[in-house]
Amino acid sequence: MSLAQLIEPQALASRLHAPDLVLLDCRFALEDPTYGRRSYLDGHIPGAHFLDLEQDLSAPVIKGVTGRHPLPDPSTLVERLRLCGLRADSQVVLYDDGAGAFAARAWWLLLWLGKRDGIYLLDGGLKAWREAGQALTTERAENAPGDFAAQPDPSLLLSAEQLARRLHDADLTLLDARALPRFRGEVEPLDPVAGHIPGAQCAAFTDNLGSDGRFLPREQLRARFDALRGERPLERLVAYCGSGVTACHNLFAMSLAGYPLAPLYAGSWSEWITDPQRPVATGD
Repeated sequence: MSLAQLIEPQALASRLHAPDLVLLDCRFALEDPTYGRRSYLDGHIPGAHFLDLEQDLSAPVIKGVTGRHPLPDPSTLVERLRLCGLRADSQVVLYDDGAGAFAARAWWLLLWLGKRDGIYLLDGGLKAWREAGQALTTERAENAPGDFAAQPDPSLLLSAEQLARRLHDADLTLLDARALPRFRGEVEPLDPVAGHIPGAQCAAFTDNLGSDGRFLPREQLRARFDALRGERPLERLVAYCGSGVTACHNLFAMSLAGYPLAPLYAGSWSEWITDPQRPVATGD
């Protein structure tokens, strides 16, 4: 079974009172870090707990050392997830109100912590939920504390040093999830240096979705990533983005397409450029 699973609004609505359900609202806005929590308090899917990208799903930034969204401390994140009711046998549903990148970050973190089944993204997110006529609530979610025990998997990660040693490997497929103008270095709204890691290919995460905001069918996703990979081996694929968030969307889409889970360069572009000795490329 694929590690990436989708759930439709009606299916989620029918399971809202299931005792094993852990529902997590992952809304966030890079331009307004308080947006997610405000939006959650204004209305959320009944039973949902809120996880904040910067407070829960990332560690504090160390200027000049880390990227913009360092991986959280595993023990801290696990304790937060236990407060949401997480157990080993929990069925977890994640959503946000955008393209699903923040929900995908939470999905990847759960995999990293060792939970390998029963994790779903709400296809189409909160927009699809509303369009299906489903209600929101302002009531606080209540769950008995869970007892999930984490076992972080280092094989899902690649460090900057490890990636740097691979850059001249002809079999490497390095996929950058940022939009093409940022990849080319034509614009850079978030980081002090524009461009991309040499040898990378642009694989904008938004291209995993159709015009309705839902994930493309498996066959289309497979064709997309097969074209990017070419004849290079699956085991030499690495995902990155600006700060280790939207790359998780590509990893989710690749898993939907039947790919094995590739490693994430979690520090991504915003960490890569903290060392001026690391090479930078622009253009295509």
